[in-house]
Amino acid sequence: MESSKKRKEMCCSSSSSGRKRGRPRKTDSTTSLANRIEKKYKLSGELEWVDQIPECPVFHPSIEEFQDPLAYIQTIAHEASKYGICKIVSPWKASVPASDVLTKEQPGFEFDVYLQHLRLHEWNENDQATFLMVKGKRTYKSFEKVANKEFAKRLGKQPTAASLPPAYVEKEYWRAMGRGIGQVEYGANVDGSAFSSHLNDQLGQTNANLKTLPLLPQSALRLLDYQIAGVTVPMLYIGMLFSTFAWHVEDHFLYSINYHHSGAPKVWYGVPGNEASEFDKVALEHVYTPRVLPRGGVDGAAAKLSEKTTMFPPNLLLENHVPVYKAVQTSGEYVITFPRSYHGGFNAGFNICEAVNFTLDDWFPLGASAGHEYAKNCKLGNIPYEELLSKEAVNLSKSAVLASQSPVKTCLIHHCRSLFKHHLQLNRLGAEFFDSPKSQGTIVCEVCKRDCYLSFVECDKCFRVSCLFHEFKSLNCCHLHKPKVEVNSTEQQCEGKLVVFVREDINDVADAYEKFQQEHCSVPLNKQKTQATGEGTTTTETGEKGEGPSSLIALSFRQEETQG
Repeated sequence: MESSKKRKEMCCSSSSSGRKRGRPRKTDSTTSLANRIEKKYKLSGELEWVDQIPECPVFHPSIEEFQDPLAYIQTIAHEASKYGICKIVSPWKASVPASDVLTKEQPGFEFDVYLQHLRLHEWNENDQATFLMVKGKRTYKSFEKVANKEFAKRLGKQPTAASLPPAYVEKEYWRAMGRGIGQVEYGANVDGSAFSSHLNDQLGQTNANLKTLPLLPQSALRLLDYQIAGVTVPMLYIGMLFSTFAWHVEDHFLYSINYHHSGAPKVWYGVPGNEASEFDKVALEHVYTPRVLPRGGVDGAAAKLSEKTTMFPPNLLLENHVPVYKAVQTSGEYVITFPRSYHGGFNAGFNICEAVNFTLDDWFPLGASAGHEYAKNCKLGNIPYEELLSKEAVNLSKSAVLASQSPVKTCLIHHCRSLFKHHLQLNRLGAEFFDSPKSQGTIVCEVCKRDCYLSFVECDKCFRVSCLFHEFKSLNCCHLHKPKVEVNSTEQQCEGKLVVFVREDINDVADAYEKFQQEHCSVPLNKQKTQATGEGTTTTETGEKGEGPSSLIALSFRQEETQG
């Protein structure tokens, strides 16, 4: 994410010693590089492996079935997620073409374009992809003109979606990437939507409009009080022949949905989410050299892949027994990517697509996993997982479907147990507990970048904050926060004391936890009184709400006794 923008389909450029920007010429050095690339990625011959990649499943819902798109996706998710990606053919057609939306409904529409070098990389110290600078702005018409010219120059055909077989274009793409000659433009991560706002547009007035879909009742993203570009608000992807979106998983392992408005096909490759670690292993062993990785092992490869600049042919996956599936997306089709599923691909000509994220209940365990991974790497996320889990759990606890199974319940139980454990640890150290106003919202831990919604720790002197998911050996601030200066510096370390803040409305979450816990375990929680001895706590009883943070502390003690 750059500023408020989510970097979903990240463009990449080349960083190669002795090379200059601009359209490359075929020299001895580029020929030698192309030969090495061809050998590394096994791109010689007829590329028979292109025809060996199986297609992902395709679904054709009726208008009635797709009235609630997320409810429909829930019905197919168990089967479709085995492929990492799937296609859904829309039962509606847009009455207003995307070209009219972007030229007539949105007069003055223009967007930044990125320059992409058509080449694969050796991924050593001298040759690896880097982020691209914006080339400049284009209008819809000016980009279409450039895209059609590029298509005709490369393939010598009229630039229509049906002009060439997709497999032929796919093989030409990988040959071009292997040769490493030329460059294309890509309008990626463009703020806006090509769904019409006209009342007569049947598609635009449905819940399948991506401006509406992330806010449907099944998606926890509806609970956010603010918008996130590319996550809760769709972005456009305006492509030309061979413009590329690199291998990546969605931030926070979210679901994504991409709608193809018009133009040439978009070719996708997808890997099932349960094969993500094997994907990382292939990248580690067959793509990267060790010196380009931020750290060793598959974790280092995953971190490099998260930069969204790595593209390599899927034959490497096939040869290493990692399942990969293909989707050739055409106008009027949606592509769904499932949580933690690696995906990447390219455009077969000028087209307009649009994408956004969403969640379903089965995302929460994966969202927790992503949060742990981000915290381990001190990576700042762009959605507040703890806040979404807490709000969704409170809503679920008050609903009529309490008895049904939901991953939300299990996730809240595990999360609260961990939170309670650290509350107890701090309480035993003599920490003071204070209410934080519910208007506080989510704040960020300064140690690991984890989001803090229910509770956080703050130094009473320097006011630095952290989450509770650290080892607290004392209440001294300097024991948690590493000094910003060397030990022998004349600047003194902070001598402040850590205090704990708890949301003043956390009892709602505690109530949800108790309900889920009682449902999860046939034996109810202990009914005995518990005395909380730390400052700021009071005596309370199960079923009675104390004042301030005290009821949470008491619940923590009850949890400890139940497990003990």
